[in-house]
This record gives sequence, C-alpha cells and structure tokens, in this order.
Amino acid sequence: MKFLFDLFPVILFFITFKIYGIYAATAVAIAATFVQIGWVWYRHRKVDTMLWVSLVLIVIFGSATLILQDETFIKWKPSVLYWLFAAALLLAHAIFKKNLIRTMMKEQITLPDPVWSRLNASWAAFFALMGVANLYVAFNYSTETWVNFKLFGFMGLMLVFVVLQGLMLGKYVEHDEDKET
Repeated sequence: MKFLFDLFPVILFFITFKIYGIYAATAVAIAATFVQIGWVWYRHRKVDTMLWVSLVLIVIFGSATLILQDETFIKWKPSVLYWLFAAALLLAHAIFKKNLIRTMMKEQITLPDPVWSRLNASWAAFFALMGVANLYVAFNYSTETWVNFKLFGFMGLMLVFVVLQGLMLGKYVEHDEDKET
C-alpha cells in the first residue's frame, strides 16, 4: 500500500496526461505532491526527506514547465531526483561514513559490512542509471512514450532490481532465521 501511496502523484500525472495533456498533468502532479505531503504530515507529524525533495523538484521543474509552456523541464525532474538519491547514498558513505541503505533496512536484516557497502553502491548505481534511462526515453521518443515509461518502465525496472536484490540477500535472511532456531 505504501508503494502505491508513493506513486500517487505519478499515477495521477499519468491519468491526467492521457485525458488532458502534459500541462494539466504537470499541474496535477504538483497539487498531488502537496496533498501527499499534507496527508503524511497529518498522519505521522513527520515527512521523510525524500518527499520534501520530491516536492521541491516538482514545484521547480513543474512550475518552469507551466510558466514557459515547455515540457522539457518536467522531463528532467525524474533524472534530477534519481541523481540526487544516488549522490546522497554515495556522499553519505564517502564523507560521513554512513550507509543510508543500512540505516533504512537494519531492522529487517543483518548483513556483514562489505555486503552493506555493495548494497549501498548498487542502489546508487541503479538510481544513476534510472536518471540516464529517463533522459534517453524523454529525448529520443514521444512525450506519450515517456509518460508511459515514467509509470510502467520505472516501476518494472524497480521491481526487477528489488527482486534481484532480494535474491542476493536471500542467503543472509535464511542465515538469520537459522540462528534463531
């Protein structure tokens, strides 16, 4: 359910694009992100940094798209967001010696330090490549193809990546369960 909630603005963007076009979809995505953050704040009294960053980016790139009537700006937004995620993972590790993936997942799984480092690096690489893939599709195919890819392509790539990560981490989960018995 959280996954669908995280995709709420993207799903509304997709639906609105299909009915009304890119500019209406951009306005809806901006509004939906505000609603999403409002709901999270109402429910938890705390909003994840990732959602704040997404809001700032959709407001900046979405506003530029609407004001200048140029869809190029909204097409850049996913790439910038993914590259910020990749940079955060790498910089936190390199500068602050903090593994953000470990911070997020340490309650679910116990891993040796080298595995945490590989996991962090693989997520950073994945986000960097997602940013490149977004720009490739955005500027080599129609806007309609880009919008479809934004929802279904990214979701499919994310699913494949998470399954591969799960397969890689499976032996550690089984190892933890063996220790408990």
